[in-house]
Amino acid sequence: MASSSGDSKRASSSIHEGASDDNQSALQKHVVFFDQNKDGVIYPWETFQGFRAIGCGILLSSFAAVFINVGLSKKSRPGKFPSLLFPIEIKNIEKSKHGSDSGVYDKQGRFVPSKFEEIFSKHAQTNAHALTSDELMKMLRANREPRDFGGWLASYTEWKILYVLCKDKNGLLQKETIRAVYDGSLFEQMAREKASATKHAA
Repeated sequence: MASSSGDSKRASSSIHEGASDDNQSALQKHVVFFDQNKDGVIYPWETFQGFRAIGCGILLSSFAAVFINVGLSKKSRPGKFPSLLFPIEIKNIEKSKHGSDSGVYDKQGRFVPSKFEEIFSKHAQTNAHALTSDELMKMLRANREPRDFGGWLASYTEWKILYVLCKDKNGLLQKETIRAVYDGSLFEQMAREKASATKHAA
């Protein structure tokens, strides 16, 4: 029985990854950086602060705060009256998943390795481990679901911001960078680099 249980757990982890000891899904990890006071809720000002912390300007950070919180708040608070403060509840973040995405997060917010690899097997033509700007746009078009205009806009905005912020000197968005954004570790890394650069400049 013990062996069977272990095999079952290994099989499950090979399909989905992202659950931690505290049961956070990969999608929850993806957004938790922006929960500045760690209360499980992300308000627009926290989204703004998070974007500023990773090096974004005031205009982009303001746009992101409005776009993200207005777009996700209601869906993350099922059964609750809409709030003009537009809070996002991290525990329900999987309910805020939009359409026309890559499918790398499943409906429970878990990371799906096979879908992640498909990004590169299908769209990385120039470099097997990176995407060019053109390849990124082709991927977004391929992921579009009919008449899902909100999903098209959300996907375009997310990926375009990531590309602008994280492309390398050759204009490539590297695979390890994309992997890091899916589990949220990229935001922590960018914030540390920004803080370090600011400290040395002072």
